[in-house]
Amino acid sequence: MICRPRLRTSATCASILLVAVCAGIPVRAQESAPPAPEQTQAQQQTNPPAQPQSNPPAQPAQTSAEQKEKTQEQKTGTSNDRLFFALPNFLTVSNADQIPPLTSKQKFKVVARSSFDYVEFPWYGALAGISQAQNSEPGYGQGAEGYAKRYGAAFADGTIENFFTSAILPSVFHTDPRFYQMPDGSFGHRTWYAVSRIFITRTDSGHKAFNFSEILGSAIAAGISTYTYHPHSDQTLGNTASVWGSEVGYDTITIVIKEFWPDIKKKIHKDQSTTPTQATP
Repeated sequence: MICRPRLRTSATCASILLVAVCAGIPVRAQESAPPAPEQTQAQQQTNPPAQPQSNPPAQPAQTSAEQKEKTQEQKTGTSNDRLFFALPNFLTVSNADQIPPLTSKQKFKVVARSSFDYVEFPWYGALAGISQAQNSEPGYGQGAEGYAKRYGAAFADGTIENFFTSAILPSVFHTDPRFYQMPDGSFGHRTWYAVSRIFITRTDSGHKAFNFSEILGSAIAAGISTYTYHPHSDQTLGNTASVWGSEVGYDTITIVIKEFWPDIKKKIHKDQSTTPTQATP
């Protein structure tokens, strides 16, 4: 029997494409060099000086939004951020030394807030649709009934893993489920830092520790989901191990995206603020 990692293969491939897009934006921004001095001088001699813009970039609004986010982190220890302005990213923060630790109650609260966010419902609907198109786990069948089973399984898979890796085991081991973005550094260094967070985490007291919550939590979630509500034909140890590995890989890619998401937002805001307005005749 072929061990199927359910939808994780498709989700991981899609995430890899997202990482490529995320990585390309900051890299291209760094590689864009200023024009040569000779070229700049020639342009100044042939072209008249540009007229000052009547509408300055909306930088104050962006600064206000960043300040609001910083205040949110300092007050609650979590954020209101969303990946690609949609997917919940509430456990990603930037000011490691300026935010309070999370209590067990707060860990469960923020995980519940993320897991049942309004965006998650169509997100799992899309994943179930891809799984149906691939005929992943044929035991579910096709048609409306098969889609409903896949939708419920996908939602349950994500929710169970979220609670075990970010709430239940972090409360047991007294570890911090949040991801702390690096304030600066090279692209390679930041990528390595993000990947290493799968294995290294912070304790509630701020010390480094092995990330049992991620490694063990995803294994427990894979076992529970595989041997309860997934088709009997897929309830094998090999399939459970495959799902476990896929979940860890998916989470690794997601963390890399989280690390570079602030750079992508700045690039988007910069492009919007510097877009020239069409002059009226």
